[in-house]
Amino acid sequence: MYFTDRGIEELQSRRGEEEVSFDWLADRLQEFVDLNPEFEVPVERLATWLARLDDEDDE
Repeated sequence: MYFTDRGIEELQSRRGEEEVSFDWLADRLQEFVDLNPEFEVPVERLATWLARLDDEDDE
């Protein structure tokens, strides 16, 4: 287990049963980047990866 998996596991245990929209997620990611601009690049990479998950051209 990677150290970063702890946050993912906490998210699953606390909010794993909830359903959210991608609009809500995008708002939370933007809010996070506004508060923590040093994480802009990794958050943008995650958002791009999520947005393109079903794109067959990237495989």
